[in-house]
Amino acid sequence: MNIFSNLLSQATQSTPPKKQRRGIEIKSPREIEIMRQSAKIVATVLKEISELVKPGMTTADLDAYAEKRIREMDATPSFKGYHGFTGSICSSINNEVVHGIPSAKKVIRTGDVLKVDTGAYYQGFHGDSCITIAVGEVTPEAAKLIRVAEEALYKGIEQVKAGVYLLDLAGAIEDHVKANGFSVVEEFTGHGVGRNLHEEPSVFNFRTREMPNVKLRAGMTLAIEPIVNAGSRHTRTLSDRWTAVTVDNALSAQFEHTVLVTDIGYEILTDRTKV
Repeated sequence: MNIFSNLLSQATQSTPPKKQRRGIEIKSPREIEIMRQSAKIVATVLKEISELVKPGMTTADLDAYAEKRIREMDATPSFKGYHGFTGSICSSINNEVVHGIPSAKKVIRTGDVLKVDTGAYYQGFHGDSCITIAVGEVTPEAAKLIRVAEEALYKGIEQVKAGVYLLDLAGAIEDHVKANGFSVVEEFTGHGVGRNLHEEPSVFNFRTREMPNVKLRAGMTLAIEPIVNAGSRHTRTLSDRWTAVTVDNALSAQFEHTVLVTDIGYEILTDRTKV
């Protein structure tokens, strides 16, 4: 789940309530093992949703399925109740960039570019991940957009290692997206994740001097999540105060993994190929 810019300094999980810890947390081996489990729950749910989604379903159907499965695995949906959000997933279609609210009125159709973002809170720690699903046969532009967005995520992840700087990740993501003729959304960023759904540091997907260029340390856990638009990078938020859409009605795609920084590289905790 992306974090709104105006929530960067006050991000905290509300279910169950936890005292916000400040600064970048380095997880202990015990905490990392718990996060492996919370992340595995998220990966399992997203893999299952990617296999069951079909035209005619609603985003509320997917939301109900995700909540049921998360709870069956003894976890709590991270998103439900978060700053008043009503769903267990964010479900954003086509020009919807992020934070789409699940609805029984929103029917999934062939050709849709569907983003499904979800999180699970397990034994005190969160996992967070997002996928973009091509529903049936999509246009060549949509297929390329989805491919490039996923590639951009892995370009960033491949930079991860203790001693590397966050803007090294950002630059790798930005360069790949722009080389393919697309734009990187700048209003939303990745983030630290752990005891709270959103923690320090902010994980940018583009080069910036607005935030400190943090050096990675082993034990940090990051939600890396590039959002890629087919047209303008700019977004606007709808009257529901959650759903962000592209200003030019262009398509948008997003991928996200929870990633552990290690001394020699990284571990993708929400790896769907391992569930």
